Amino acid sequence: MNESIEAADIRVSEAELDDLHHRLAAIRWPDASPVSDGSRGIAEGELAGLAEYWRNGFDWRAREAEVGQHLFTTVIDGQRIGFLHVRSEREDAVPLLLLHGFPSSIAEFTGMIAPLVAPKDDPAFHLVIPSLPGYGYSTPLSGAGWTMGRSAAVFAELMRRLGYDRYGVHGGDVGAGIAGSMVSADGDHVIGLHVVTDPLTAASVATFMPGMAESLDAGDPVDQAILERMNRFRTDGSGYLAIQNSRPQTVGYGLTDSPVFQLAWIAEKVDAWTDLPVDRDQLLTTVSLYWFTKSGASAAHTLYDQAHSSDWGAPPAVPQGFSVFGSDATVRKLVPAPAGAFWREHERGLHFPAMESPADLAADLRDFFADLR
Repeated sequence: MNESIEAADIRVSEAELDDLHHRLAAIRWPDASPVSDGSRGIAEGELAGLAEYWRNGFDWRAREAEVGQHLFTTVIDGQRIGFLHVRSEREDAVPLLLLHGFPSSIAEFTGMIAPLVAPKDDPAFHLVIPSLPGYGYSTPLSGAGWTMGRSAAVFAELMRRLGYDRYGVHGGDVGAGIAGSMVSADGDHVIGLHVVTDPLTAASVATFMPGMAESLDAGDPVDQAILERMNRFRTDGSGYLAIQNSRPQTVGYGLTDSPVFQLAWIAEKVDAWTDLPVDRDQLLTTVSLYWFTKSGASAAHTLYDQAHSSDWGAPPAVPQGFSVFGSDATVRKLVPAPAGAFWREHERGLHFPAMESPADLAADLRDFFADLR
């Protein structure tokens, strides 16, 4: 078995950049929407501004160099895995695996690298930040069947190859599911599991739990808020998921051929799932990663695979930590945190705290893992 780990050459060609800019200059916009409040999708004015900046203002070469200096690749279970690996100078640093979700990328964590690798106080971390199979630099997808459990086994093997016998795991969105599955895949080596959530995500996840709606009391104000959010997700917020869970190949053609489609697909969710500003360059770095690696299509296929799987892992049996952003009373009721778990609530931020509030998330990770080795 070839277990080699190699530095990655990720520089895209000038021809690829020119092609992107040409496509962005030739966007065929629809007629004006009958409504302009964004209720039927991301507003054209907002999207047009992002597209123009992507074409004329965004410096891909700078972001490419920023990511590339720490990027490595290896092949596990037949799948190319691209990952950032940033070691601290501190000998007592804690190895920590950071897992992104959908529609995100390794660029989500770039603002947290320095505060975690070289903090002023304890602890410091050695960071491993992989692209999920089918995303970014973990492409092309090797085939079907990339469930969360299979991805978890791959990342357990990645940490072994890097020489980390004991390590922590953090994740959000799909990454949180994979992080939880890693306890089943590699529980003897995982020292702790930390995840992020928010009220909207917690309610959305609850729609997939059999009997959840029936267990709630519509007369209780907290339960009523949960039921309203669950219904809103089912009727208005889950279309993107229904398409990818059923027709990933069809939507993949558009995501691969049209940069404005890929931009809209991601920007709409970042806009809807945040309440703090996200840096425009950081957002477009993720969009560019999807575009240049053609991972809009392959990421959709992994969502299809998980939706058609019964592989959801087992309850974690290691110390657990939860950071809740935009917190309210609904989250405690929906998130199955065990007694004594680390629990930290933040008033602002939502689904993408690594981009919205990186200092708060970094502080939570340091506090949670401070006494875990």
